[in-house]
Amino acid sequence: MMLEVDVEADGEWDSSRSWEELARKAAGAAIAESAFPQLATMDRPVEISVRLTGNEEVRALNAKWRGKDKATNVLSFPMLDEGDLQAANIAGPELLLGDIALARGVCEAEAADKQVTVEQHATHLIVHATLHLLGYDHLEDCDAADMEAREVRALERLGISNPYEVAA
Repeated sequence: MMLEVDVEADGEWDSSRSWEELARKAAGAAIAESAFPQLATMDRPVEISVRLTGNEEVRALNAKWRGKDKATNVLSFPMLDEGDLQAANIAGPELLLGDIALARGVCEAEAADKQVTVEQHATHLIVHATLHLLGYDHLEDCDAADMEAREVRALERLGISNPYEVAA
């Protein structure tokens, strides 16, 4: 796969962890479960930028780009539309799918609530955000169900159980 994932991690994120590998595997699994699995097998390089940062930076990005002045777990900034994605197998320069930003504090709190590791939850959030970069959303119920099913299948590929199942 010619998937390049550029990860920039703040000091809040444990530097002993291979975030690049985690992000690349998560993005690759999401691509494989998308309507554009050819992105994983074509010769043209595909790039995603992932910023692992703190709540304040994500809050500022959320306020600037979404008009919501609060921290959120993950933000995604797609750079391509559906037409670009469908024509992606045409030879050309590196294909920039977009940018992802994760907030450490929110991610950590959600992981604790879900009783999973920060790494598992970050993987889920990167899968989720990658699907957003590929044009998926969860605004309508039918779209939400489709996106959730793709997330669950992508996480299964990585040995992570369904995060939407309520523990008994």
